[in-house]
Amino acid sequence: MSNVSGFPESHRVPELFQAALAVQRNAYAPYSHFPVGAAILTPSGRIHAGCNVENAAYPVGSCAEAGAIAAMVAAGETEIVALLTICDSIEVGTCCGGCRQRVREFAALDTPIYACGPDGVRAVFTMEGLLPTSFGPDNLSGFVS
Repeated sequence: MSNVSGFPESHRVPELFQAALAVQRNAYAPYSHFPVGAAILTPSGRIHAGCNVENAAYPVGSCAEAGAIAAMVAAGETEIVALLTICDSIEVGTCCGGCRQRVREFAALDTPIYACGPDGVRAVFTMEGLLPTSFGPDNLSGFVS
């Protein structure tokens, strides 16, 4: 965990890293053998975590980010201040396309997304950087049917 300091203190990256690492250990990934953990910081200061859960019928599995978002919403919160994901790949692992859209529902365009490996933070993106010109809740404001 050498590379988790030096980021804005308000994002609580070391705590997010530990939460994501803890749930990554619980990931159910018997098919891909690719456990992922995710942790979300909300404006209340709470951290919500999730891990990937695979299924023999592949399309019905769920990603770590989806699990963390579900935990956040179940706790009554709907805003992501920062998101951190961790995976064991050699390359930088980022949210899949579907999760980028899931995160966008609850994150501002400048929300930081920390992509980590076991050694710490490998890259930092913004929501807009991962999903440019995205479709989000603000696209529906003022919509008249």
